Amino acid sequence: MGLAKTEMFTDLQNEIALYAKVFGHPARVSILQHLFKIDTCVCGDLVNEIGLAQPTISQHLKELKNLGLIQGTVEGTSVCYCIHKENWTQMKEVMLKFLDQDLPKSDCC
Repeated sequence: MGLAKTEMFTDLQNEIALYAKVFGHPARVSILQHLFKIDTCVCGDLVNEIGLAQPTISQHLKELKNLGLIQGTVEGTSVCYCIHKENWTQMKEVMLKFLDQDLPKSDCC
């Protein structure tokens, strides 16, 4: 059995790719922007705010939570979500280091 394609790359390369993937859908970007805008946890009102069906919102929240960019706590029958500050800071450091690479000094192509 062969290696998974991701095993061919470094941990850092895979981490950057996962961050890029999570930002690759406008619904997830919208959810994150909303969480930053309200600057508190949100408990169930994302359907009205984002305009997508609850199962769709739930899937996007799951992707964000699996990567650790948001965290959820159970309050009664609902789950409240907010930005995971430490993980967000770590993601910013990784992505800024990647995006801040200098362009080649030579004129190629």
